[in-house]
Amino acid sequence: MTAKKVRVDARDTGAVAEPRGAAYLTFMASILPADPTLDEIRAALAPLIAASAAFDGFGDAALADAAARVGVDPDVARLAFPGGPRDMVDAWFADIDAAMEARWPAEKLGALKIRERITTLVETRIDLLAGTRESLRRALALLALPTNAPHAAKLGWRAADHMWRLAGDTATDYNHYSKRAILGAVYGSTMAVFLNDESEDFADTRAFLARRIDQVMRFESWKHRRAAHSIERPSLARFVGRLRYPGR
Repeated sequence: MTAKKVRVDARDTGAVAEPRGAAYLTFMASILPADPTLDEIRAALAPLIAASAAFDGFGDAALADAAARVGVDPDVARLAFPGGPRDMVDAWFADIDAAMEARWPAEKLGALKIRERITTLVETRIDLLAGTRESLRRALALLALPTNAPHAAKLGWRAADHMWRLAGDTATDYNHYSKRAILGAVYGSTMAVFLNDESEDFADTRAFLARRIDQVMRFESWKHRRAAHSIERPSLARFVGRLRYPGR
């Protein structure tokens, strides 16, 4: 199957975008089994919909185009996204999560210091999104609608949680929540800079990220020093956290 030619501006091309380029999309269009489940259809269509969304937005046109490229009936494709455009964005972000994890398996990421792990994971997301900034812009505009605010918060939390889990975090107290909230804010602000970054290899975005991560690490160091001199008291947050990591 020949991949649809996608228009991109000169700034959105380059080596960092290759994993999400035409070859990747062609591969995604060829992985469906003969009798796919809705989850398999959703996973295969997600990056293809995102590629079309730069021009058509996340909607029926992008869905129909993606479905045609993988040979799926449009009506069946719609069943894979019962929430409509919002679910299309959700599936695309899940695809980014999976691609990030595939690039950094635990044994590879574990060789880095914690600060380097988080920085590396966010920068990997930047690389994966490098060729689809207009699609990301449309996705974020969709999630910014008041009716989508709860879902936007859920997706932001999911991204931060995924990165911390890959980084090896097993905190069971309030740190479990504060780390994800802080990283979610850092990631969100970094994406805002990334969308309008015209520097080479997104150098301005990477520098912005480095400054934010430095601030987070200073805050984490302060928290550890404070905790070392405090008395442990019963904590609802710690109890709930331990339900996530039983036996710790």
